[in-house]
Amino acid sequence: MSNLAHHLTDSLHEDDIDISGINFTVEKIQELEDVLCSNKTPLAKRFRSLFTLKAINNYQSINSIIKALDTCDSDLLNHELAYCLGQMKNELAIDCLTQILETTSHAVMTRHEAAEALGAIGSERSLELLEKHTKPEFENEVTVRETCELAYAKILFEKENDMSEINKENVLYSSVDPAPPLKNITDVKALGETLMNVKLSLFDRYRAMFTLRNIGTEEAVLELANGFNDKSALFRHEIGNQFNLQILFIIITAYVFGQMQHVASVPSLIKTLEKEDESDMVRHEAAEALGSIATEDCLKVLTKFQSDHKQVVKESAQVGLDMLEYYNSDQFQYAEV
Repeated sequence: MSNLAHHLTDSLHEDDIDISGINFTVEKIQELEDVLCSNKTPLAKRFRSLFTLKAINNYQSINSIIKALDTCDSDLLNHELAYCLGQMKNELAIDCLTQILETTSHAVMTRHEAAEALGAIGSERSLELLEKHTKPEFENEVTVRETCELAYAKILFEKENDMSEINKENVLYSSVDPAPPLKNITDVKALGETLMNVKLSLFDRYRAMFTLRNIGTEEAVLELANGFNDKSALFRHEIGNQFNLQILFIIITAYVFGQMQHVASVPSLIKTLEKEDESDMVRHEAAEALGSIATEDCLKVLTKFQSDHKQVVKESAQVGLDMLEYYNSDQFQYAEV
């Protein structure tokens, strides 16, 4: 267990938590932790426990997620654990996330998510670390460098701007995003051009991306899909002897499609999932997005890929199928209660 987990355990003196009429006692939260930390429990069940702990969002639930990061044998779940710590926006998770980012033995997708989570929490104490990991001489992984660049820019932007008005643009989504939307801009074509303009900073392009998400029309979806379809140097370029997909941009596009749940994105997501030479991180995000959209076509392709030879893709398809079942059911939340 990390030192932070020990500290949090010693600090637990909290009342029971009530969410949507369900009472979560200390004992119930411990049960959720036991499920989450069990490598023998089916992954979908562990995901549901995780998202319940995320919703509870107190010292004990943060501690439970940190414990899982100490013991989890799934890169997919580790990445999701880091994501949830960021979405909970509690500075108690910073030390754990910092340790993950700095430990190169962790999977790239987990380190990427730890960096993004530090940006989501938004503490200025993370700026020095994030800036360090934007430098090629210090950080070898392009995806991690780009994520740190985004997280660093986000924290500075929030420091220098009044976020109350900007946050009003996000009324449809509760997530803490890597970049805020642009204010009062609705020209979809112009936003699409900004999205694809490699001369702009990643942060500015991501602001256009999340603005298109908020607009939410089929036209906006098709502009976002250009990020999947472009095979030029725009998204694929050589860096030294390594072939870089500019994976991060495509990952976030798939993530946004999952949030939008628009059927117009399904063909692009299926095409991405079916590319065996695509990054595992990209295919994972496509699979989970298809689970959120939950159409018959999504069911067929996820069923096919639940036995994929890539572990992360296989697990993502299995979790996607569980999400699909939830979205097509009368369950009131994606959680273990």
